[in-house]
Amino acid sequence: TLSKADSKKGATKKLEEKMLHSDRNVQDRGLVVVDPKAKDIILEHRSYCSKKVKERHFSGDVLGYVTPWNNHGYDITKIFGNKFTLISPVWLQVKRRGKERFQFTGLHDVDKGWMKDVRRMSKNIKIVPRILFDGWTYQDFESVFGSEDEIEELSENMVLLAKNENFDGFVVEVWRQLGNQKQTELTHLLIHLSEALHEAQLKLILVIPPAVAAG
Repeated sequence: TLSKADSKKGATKKLEEKMLHSDRNVQDRGLVVVDPKAKDIILEHRSYCSKKVKERHFSGDVLGYVTPWNNHGYDITKIFGNKFTLISPVWLQVKRRGKERFQFTGLHDVDKGWMKDVRRMSKNIKIVPRILFDGWTYQDFESVFGSEDEIEELSENMVLLAKNENFDGFVVEVWRQLGNQKQTELTHLLIHLSEALHEAQLKLILVIPPAVAAG
């Protein structure tokens, strides 16, 4: 026997499922307002206009992140892939293991089946995993900055990784790791990386966080 509470929960679930695909967009449904109501958010948060999933309203590049710990993000990418130009799964790290020796970790998170599905559904989308310079000491950066051979080795390794794993490039997170120090040397490294990737018809997107004012 269902209690009133159970019955109410069942009705709510059916309503949510019913609203999952709507024939009207958020503007037509009156959801774009300055004072949204909690009940509307709860009722509508899973719904979208199925007729508009492939329409874009912005002509520039749109970058979206996907994290391995949130599987829903993988599904969202497949549904709304045409609204993005770049998708960055948060998968990879690069570690320095010694002179001219670099190791890429996180490859166990790479989902080739998902990549294939995304590209099949969204022909123009580029998959550019985020790569983090993980565990690098100040001395590691100093050593690489001072050696064109190390910079060349890192560049070649990144190009080879992208080709082997069928990536379209990388989103690089490194800018704030040195706390505004060595910016000239870091810029030189990034220019070299970007030139190597571009020569191989690959992309490099650099993450630059907001400036932190003193005090």
